[in-house]
Amino acid sequence: MITSFSNAGIKAVSALIAKHKERKATGLFTAEGKKIFLEAPKELIRDVYISESFEKGQPDLPEDIPYTVVKDEVFARMCDTKTPQGILTVFQQPVYSLEDMLQSGKRLFVLLENIQDPGNAGTVLRTAEGVGAAGVILSRDSADLFSPKTIRSTMGSIFRVPYLYAEDLCSIAKELKKACVKTCAAHLAGNEPYDQADYGERTALFIGNEGKGLTGQLTAEADLLVRIPMEGKLESLNASVAAGILMYAVYRKDRSI
Repeated sequence: MITSFSNAGIKAVSALIAKHKERKATGLFTAEGKKIFLEAPKELIRDVYISESFEKGQPDLPEDIPYTVVKDEVFARMCDTKTPQGILTVFQQPVYSLEDMLQSGKRLFVLLENIQDPGNAGTVLRTAEGVGAAGVILSRDSADLFSPKTIRSTMGSIFRVPYLYAEDLCSIAKELKKACVKTCAAHLAGNEPYDQADYGERTALFIGNEGKGLTGQLTAEADLLVRIPMEGKLESLNASVAAGILMYAVYRKDRSI
């Protein structure tokens, strides 16, 4: 049993939780909870830590995956939640490519440009699973999919939805168009209502920054600008809400074919 926070393993886990650069350098991330531990692909599990009280509660974990018991006070300090769930897992980050997404045969791609809120990024990934999307592609300076807050908001979708960080989303958009994917941007200047738009047989949705929207460069790569009607004095919707509305518009069209 680990009884000290000065333990090297505990310090390494704490660094993964707190620092983006540590997650990026190691290709690892952490997640709390028994549900995500049980749902995750076993080949991605690197370490498992459980609290002393969690072990005494007979956790009924798979016997083929070893774990390390940690004193309750130490476990609480290494987690970033106020009420830790008693089990914390270190995972290898999955790796995907644009080619993987294109070869999946699925019709919907979601491009997120400069999305800053981890909750928004995680919710988009979770919704993307709900509509059976081929994947989510983020600009390099978007929120970290592997921050603890993002991981919690994905509800396990992080293991089931392909993702990719791109240095240049405009180049990705061009590659998608070469593959006969229609590019559609959510935009206030859109002249096509989202529920009447022709999304084509395969669709890439562009969703922009929470405050500034899409850049002019990526907007120019869109074959179609769509708008979501709004009442009142609203200028825009939450990024993940807008993404969800559009994803399900495409999904509805797909189901009606």
